[in-house]
Formats: sequence, C-alpha cells, structure tokens
Amino acid sequence: MTLLHVHDYGGNGPQLVLLHGFSRSLADWDAAATLLTAGHRVLSVDLPGHGRSPDASPWTLPTVVRHIADTLDAHGVPEAVVVGHSLGGMVAVEYARANPSRARARAAVNLDGFWWGREYPGADRVSEAMLASAGAIAPPEYIEEMVVNAARLGIPADRAEAAARTAARPLPDGTWQKLPERTAALEIRNELDQLGALGVTPWLDGIDCPLLLVQAGRRIPPAPGMEWFADFSTRFAQGVSDELAALTRNRPTITVNSIDATHPMNLEAPEAVATLVADFVRGLPQPSHY
Repeated sequence: MTLLHVHDYGGNGPQLVLLHGFSRSLADWDAAATLLTAGHRVLSVDLPGHGRSPDASPWTLPTVVRHIADTLDAHGVPEAVVVGHSLGGMVAVEYARANPSRARARAAVNLDGFWWGREYPGADRVSEAMLASAGAIAPPEYIEEMVVNAARLGIPADRAEAAARTAARPLPDGTWQKLPERTAALEIRNELDQLGALGVTPWLDGIDCPLLLVQAGRRIPPAPGMEWFADFSTRFAQGVSDELAALTRNRPTITVNSIDATHPMNLEAPEAVATLVADFVRGLPQPSHY
C-alpha cells in the first residue's frame, strides 16, 4: 500500500477530493478548497511524483487510481466527488471509471483535463517542452520567476509563491529541482498519449456516474517564442469543444461548462471554480446520511 500526501481542509458535508495538474502540487487548490469547506469536507492530494508524495513505479493510471483509493481509505473517506485540474482531471475521470459504485466515486469533475494523440499536429513540440523541464535543476531565483509569470494571469503573488514552492524540491545549494522527475514524466506522457489517441468521446465511453467537464474560456497569452503553442491550444480546444457539445446531446450524465479563465483556473479564478463545483455537487442525488 502506498499512501499519498494529503491536506485535509476539514469542513462538513459531501466529500470532495481535489487533484492538481502536471508539475504542480495540492497547494494549487488552497484558495478554492478554503471556499469549498463551507459545504463540504475537502481533501487535496499530491499525485505520485509530485509535491510531497512518493513516486509511483511505474507511473500508470491504474496504479495512481489505486494509490488514491488506498489514501482515501486511510483518511476515512469511503466516497467522494473527485475534482481534478488538467492531469488531475484526467485522473479523476479514470478514478470514476475504476470505481463505478457510489461507494467510491459519486461523480467526477474534470477541469480542462484533455490531451491529444501523439500524431496530433504539433504534439511532438508540446511533449518536447514538457519533458525538457521534468526533473531539471532551476536557479535560486526560480520561485521569483514563477511569481512574475503568474502575475501575467492576475494570480496574486502570495498564492503563486506558495504554489511554486510546494511544486518543486528545494536543494541544499539554494537551487530547485522541478517535479516530477524525468522517468515519471515520460511515463505520464505515455499514459496521456494513449488516452488522447482515443479522442474525447471514446475515452469517456462506459463511465456512468455524473461527470462535469469544464474548459478554460480563455487561452494563456503566449510567451515570446511560444506563439506556435497559442495556435496549437486554440485549435485543440475547439476540437474538444465540438466533441463535448455532441456528447451532451446523447449522454444525460455529462454536464459541460466553461469558465472565464485560462488553463490554471484553480489559481487564477478560485471563487468561480468553487462556485461551479459546489453548484454541480448540489445537483447530485445526496447520500442518505447527509
């Protein structure tokens, strides 16, 4: 049994489990989680190889789902709505697939967690950028750089700094190691490529519990030299949007929404994210013991 690092925010009511994105940590959820405790018991989890959680070897979705289930058992969480951002959103969907009984997954929320197949035009450039930073050693001023980058999206400095510090490993010489390490990043990329190759509609086939699927309403402004990624992400997001629109016509258990924020929405717009999640959970059939 492998137990993952958890932050228990407390609260009472339907239980929420919050999962973060690639190269991030549970601290990304601090602002939204605090708001959600008004009507829920809220826990956030560091995915394997991220934050303060141990690595998973190999990093596969079935292994990660099992570690999450074991961790929730250890914290007395027999059932939950699993809410994930980006990579965490895809894990949340896979958790719901692996735990079809409400004794485990009452519902899942996926915040902008969609991927592309390896053959998708431009996918190789995204993978190259993703893997280049995995496990890399960053200079002492790395945290300050992350705060400056976050300010472009309107993320407050204190929130950005706390999130950046917990997503990297401090080293004795003052430098920082980015997480996850390269071996895990390669394994994560391979898992995502397999999901992305399916396309959104086949990927979600066979999941019967309620799903809330959310897209970012705005694209991240491109950094100098990254204009190609703005085109890539816009094209891909439109394709996902088209698939989701078709899905909602045939799958009454799927709810689709968007939020007026860019991809790191839980850092950028925690109030809007918390409202969206709380409204979705409020509409679910409630267990008899609440």
